Amino acid sequence: MTTTPAPVGTIQVAPRRAWIAFAVVLLGSAMSLIDATIVNVALPSIRTSIDASEATLSWIISGYALAFGLALIPAGRLGDRFGHKWVFFSGLALFVAASVACGLSQTDEQLIVSRVVQGLAGGIYLPAVSAYIQLLFSGRVRGRAFAVFGAVLGVSSAIGPVLGGLLIEAFGTTDGWRFVFYVNLPIGVVALLATAALVPNSPRQAAAANGVDLVGLLLLSGALSAILVPLIEGQDQGWPLWTYFSLAGGVVLLVLFGLWERSVVARGRTALVPPHLFTHPAFTAGTFLALVYFAAFVSIFFSISLLWQSGLGHTALESGLVSIPFAIGSIVGSSFSTRLSAAIGRTVLILGSGLVALGLIGVWLVLLLVPATDLTSWDLLGPLLVAGLGSGLFIAPNVQFIVATVDAAEAGAASGVISTMQRIGSAIGIAVIGSVFFGTLSFPSGRRPTSTDVADAFATSATAALLVSAAFAVVAFLLVFTLPKQVGRGGSAPQQQAASEPAAAGR
Repeated sequence: MTTTPAPVGTIQVAPRRAWIAFAVVLLGSAMSLIDATIVNVALPSIRTSIDASEATLSWIISGYALAFGLALIPAGRLGDRFGHKWVFFSGLALFVAASVACGLSQTDEQLIVSRVVQGLAGGIYLPAVSAYIQLLFSGRVRGRAFAVFGAVLGVSSAIGPVLGGLLIEAFGTTDGWRFVFYVNLPIGVVALLATAALVPNSPRQAAAANGVDLVGLLLLSGALSAILVPLIEGQDQGWPLWTYFSLAGGVVLLVLFGLWERSVVARGRTALVPPHLFTHPAFTAGTFLALVYFAAFVSIFFSISLLWQSGLGHTALESGLVSIPFAIGSIVGSSFSTRLSAAIGRTVLILGSGLVALGLIGVWLVLLLVPATDLTSWDLLGPLLVAGLGSGLFIAPNVQFIVATVDAAEAGAASGVISTMQRIGSAIGIAVIGSVFFGTLSFPSGRRPTSTDVADAFATSATAALLVSAAFAVVAFLLVFTLPKQVGRGGSAPQQQAASEPAAAGR
């Protein structure tokens, strides 16, 4: 075994330069994660500023999440094949350009397209962050790097809603939402310059020679789009016949995708989603767990932001402040999750998912029992703190336990599939919750609604939406029991990588 002190990981750089390069890619990841949460508080302003439809508000979140998730696996393969530095740089540059396009948008269509491109770009460059942790560090230093990554994820997600509220407060409700996207421009330019100058390229891997399964990617994208479009547009358009044909077509495309992936493997090539992973029943249940859990917690503040601003007339900043108890609980929970995972095994996931379900049920009960005009952020503090604490306990270790259901040689492929399922869950969750929220939103007919009428209407819709979110969380809690009770202490490298990616995937 070599004793040369200079090389670190598989990229031969000095430790100090490794940490500088890591800080640069962390800056890029923080930007995408802030953007994922900052937009929630901007939705009501977008709705009034460009007269956005109800479906557009869902597309802003769902389109971003779906594009992000679909890009994760092929982007990781491209990084292996061409080097992670320039894949990271290209994705980051596209993200910055799409952010500016979002801010400049004048119509629903322009904003949706720009937001989807922004999500695609985020999915292109975020996998490089975990890859660089593996490439730049080893041993205990790698563990510290993952811990730093986790802390950055938590803090970035926590400050997003508050930062969004501050920007809208500073620049006004008419155009302040545009600065939610413009803020990425100065951060992104700094990150791009630093990437070009300070981040070393990674060695190309021979294993990536098979390239990306483009046909599989197109089939999966088509299937999910065919399912997501009617879920988002159906309520707005009164569920016309085409929505049912689209849903059926999505199922057919999913079947074709499965058959295609089997044929790819039979020809000795690399499938986008290896079919043999799903021969493990516990892994199949675990992927469904990833989907329904992220459908539950990502949708919470979609409902609360619309209620707080459009229904109760609060400012974007006040709406952002409502999320602070959840953010604090998430940071506290994540700081203990790794140690608890090692000590009590799967029980940490049972405890985490149980607290999330309990917290969301608590939020639902508050909305159900407290009159809308009497509702304050203090009423939600306790339930959101409980849900945030549970989320922090669950997020970091959950993928490690799901990956443990497959063979060690399959860990890398499994973690990629799970990260993608988390993003798909986010997209589907927002689509379903948006449909429930706006489908139950109604005002008294025959007269102009009063402020009390508006508050009651939005509170009723938010109550229905939170009930669905809570139901997702309860299903996730039950699915945790399908996972193994313990995983190897410390886990393999792919498992360690997987343990850090889900927070990025869902926030």
